[in-house]
Amino acid sequence: MTLTTFSAETLAPTDHASRYLQQLCKHWEHNLQVEFTPENGTVIFPKDARGADHPGDAVVTFNVAETGLDIRIDASSTEQLEGLKGAVERHLDRFAFREEGLKYDWK
Repeated sequence: MTLTTFSAETLAPTDHASRYLQQLCKHWEHNLQVEFTPENGTVIFPKDARGADHPGDAVVTFNVAETGLDIRIDASSTEQLEGLKGAVERHLDRFAFREEGLKYDWK
């Protein structure tokens, strides 16, 4: 059986992309599968995280770009995708509290 992937990407403009990537990955590595360096990170959200019942796991990828933090979400359902967009934004905004709020233009 092949799962359909629902994806979205955004570039969150910031001068502190590496710092936020590392903070976020360290935060999530306590209860999720996480791999990261100062330049990129990957977080796997299990299909049954927080009592959910999605068709498959989701993967969130972070890459430091020249102008900010590039974020990609690959999910197994639109509900999972939308939920993770919100979770990523809320968590990053907490770490970026000194900035006036990061901008997210998901595509």
